[in-house]
Amino acid sequence: MKGPAAVAMLAMIVMALVMVHPSEAISCGDLSNMLSPCLPYLRSGSGSPTKACCDGAKKVAGATKSQADRRAVCNCVKGASAQLKVRPDAAKSLPGKCGVSTSIPINPNVNCNTIP
Repeated sequence: MKGPAAVAMLAMIVMALVMVHPSEAISCGDLSNMLSPCLPYLRSGSGSPTKACCDGAKKVAGATKSQADRRAVCNCVKGASAQLKVRPDAAKSLPGKCGVSTSIPINPNVNCNTIP
């Protein structure tokens, strides 16, 4: 099999492989990369988040479509908040200030396993 038929067959095989393997939940490293521009705002709680921060927050919202993703993000946020000295009020206000809607409760005491 040569030419266009071989290319079409290869494309179909690649598509089948991608469709069979579900995507993995977002990692804490991914989350850290997306939200690192937010650290100044999250630590101070004053002013407004930067455009780069809000762009990262929007990426997080777009990457948390599944329950596994939302729970993974919740656990990462809980683990990093105290370590990075994030102000809870700043973390809670970030989605609204960036125009992002999220179903992930931003609360250090939330049980992440209850997130739908």
